[in-house]
Amino acid sequence: MKYYLVAGEASGDLHGANLMKALKKLDQHAEFRFFGGDLMLAEGGTIVKHFADMAFMGFMEVVLNLNTIFKNLKLCKEDIASWQPDVLILIDFPGFNLKIAEFAKNKGLLVCYYISPKVWAWNQKRVLKIKKVVDHLFCILPFEVDFYKKWGMEVDYVGNPLLDAIAAFKPDEAFLKNHNLPNKKIIALLPGSRKQEISRLLPAMLSITGQLADYQFVVAGAPSFNPSYYDQFIVEKKIPVIFNATYDLLSHASAAIVASGTAALETALFNVPQMVVYKGHPVSISIARMVIKINFISLVNLVMDREVVKELIQQDCSPQNINGELDNLLNNKTYRQKMLADYDELDKKMGQPGASEKTASLIIKYI
Repeated sequence: MKYYLVAGEASGDLHGANLMKALKKLDQHAEFRFFGGDLMLAEGGTIVKHFADMAFMGFMEVVLNLNTIFKNLKLCKEDIASWQPDVLILIDFPGFNLKIAEFAKNKGLLVCYYISPKVWAWNQKRVLKIKKVVDHLFCILPFEVDFYKKWGMEVDYVGNPLLDAIAAFKPDEAFLKNHNLPNKKIIALLPGSRKQEISRLLPAMLSITGQLADYQFVVAGAPSFNPSYYDQFIVEKKIPVIFNATYDLLSHASAAIVASGTAALETALFNVPQMVVYKGHPVSISIARMVIKINFISLVNLVMDREVVKELIQQDCSPQNINGELDNLLNNKTYRQKMLADYDELDKKMGQPGASEKTASLIIKYI
């Protein structure tokens, strides 16, 4: 069968790749065409557009890149219509993907949505549109099932695909040697995968590196950027940037400073004490604070429904606050152990691996 997938960011590329792998096990004649990234490309098929040219975060950032977004939408619609897949599989990325869903539904295509749009965070009435344009929705967060039920929508809960990726992870025993890292405790810096995230967050993260000489700071580089992109931020600082080895980095880290997003949940599942940071365009932040209906931005805190990890947002994301929180994570034993105990509870809530296989099986059933 022919599967068309649309993923618009690094996390979607990861989940899309694992889903493709699961689909191939069930369908030996599977053909793939997709918007995605290097991980999906490694599973085979044809990449139409790389997510590096698609991911814009924040209200103002979207407005400033509308021309590119419209071009990408036009390309995606034309390519889907031309290829005529048996099923369209949309992965998160709702601003783009819900428009593609509406187009595909009008064309009579089967529309499956993997990883629910975060409609529970703001503009909850979007559920009404999802009910019209999506045939089957696969959720990965435990609280989403009850949320959709309140809106009269039945969804499939498949567990979280991050558990699949972590279960499949095989540590590099020579990680430190291969990357010329000294025998020091590591603090991982995960500034995100989008240009706007990196440019706003990495300087704040790096601002405190000179104060902890006994630790080695290491940046997790986004695979969609060249190493030279990071040079502008790491001037005169001997901070390594390591690509395609985030799980190895987390498995060696004593603490982490993490951009809000999927990486925070990954970091927690690796039992690494962390803080979550976020900076956006001031206008974007002002609008978000007016419309967002949730108390937290971190997936860790959202799943637990309480503050487990500190969130440093906008002006709170300062060198002084980052340094103070890092001191707690590294040196306050009670604080650190409480976070690790909360991680154990989080792990139980997340359930077992198998989301990719469950979703693949359901998609084939629905086709």
